[in-house]
Amino acid sequence: MEVLTQSLLSIVVPLYNEEENVRLLTEKIHTSLEGYNYQIVYVDDFSTDGTRQAVRRMADPKVHLVCLKKNYGQSLALAAGLDYAQGEYIITMDGDLQNDPADIPLMLPFALSGEYDVVTGIRQKRQDSLIKKIPSKIANFLVRRVTKLDIKDNGCALKVFTRTIAKDLNLYGEMHRFITLLAFLEGAQIKQVPVRHHARHAGVSKYGLERVFKVIADMMLLLFIRKYFQRPIHLFGIFGVLLILLGLAINVYLLVVKFGFGQDIGTRPLLIFGMMFILGGIQLFTIGIVMELLIRTYYESQSKRPYRIKNVLIGGEPA
Repeated sequence: MEVLTQSLLSIVVPLYNEEENVRLLTEKIHTSLEGYNYQIVYVDDFSTDGTRQAVRRMADPKVHLVCLKKNYGQSLALAAGLDYAQGEYIITMDGDLQNDPADIPLMLPFALSGEYDVVTGIRQKRQDSLIKKIPSKIANFLVRRVTKLDIKDNGCALKVFTRTIAKDLNLYGEMHRFITLLAFLEGAQIKQVPVRHHARHAGVSKYGLERVFKVIADMMLLLFIRKYFQRPIHLFGIFGVLLILLGLAINVYLLVVKFGFGQDIGTRPLLIFGMMFILGGIQLFTIGIVMELLIRTYYESQSKRPYRIKNVLIGGEPA
């Protein structure tokens, strides 16, 4: 326990219009982590209410406020917080008080054991509407079906990461909901722990039923990344070659029919299909080659962050 209390912890919390929640959340974190060495990293995603001012008024030396220049969404706000965090262990949670900071000390020993790289919560008696539960259940089902990762609750924001894994996560788009899967793809060992879940204290939810379609789209992208990100030619090239061979087979058959049996093939729909298959196959194969070149550029180019920070405040004052 002594080693853990001496290790610096970073609690990363993206904020968007959480003016009424942020002070109480800070107090709960202080109460739950008494005796620990920690920093709270709030990332304000260009809130339109008084969230920034509420954090500054606290003048708390343990609170670091990262202010983004515009609204980037939760994934990039979380990425900014992970990049800024200085702790040996990095904890993520939501700013709406639905996660309970009192669960953090119960999760930390699993990370400290060295056996696990990520400790993720499983929300018990989830206090959410069906509009939030349905997309979450779809996401959990899809992850279990298309990957080898058996995660019961991908949507729980309360997680503990080792610094190495957290810093290697490349979040973009809306990939925050699959952050555990991204860590798994990086080779992380994952432990699931039951945690409490509360109703939102104040404010309104930023999610609706449209998340179902976003979940499906993001899941398809992650499946591609998992299997073919470093070798896209294996996906597009194989399908392209198969279409080309199918088109050639159709056209060879039509040539035999025309010159061997003297039949007219100019009005046959099969001729159009044969040409479409060949052209489509060539396009897929070409896409595979282009993506191979893009992947090479991705790995060889300089890393650039997809967000911009306006300023950083520590304890209410500029860093």
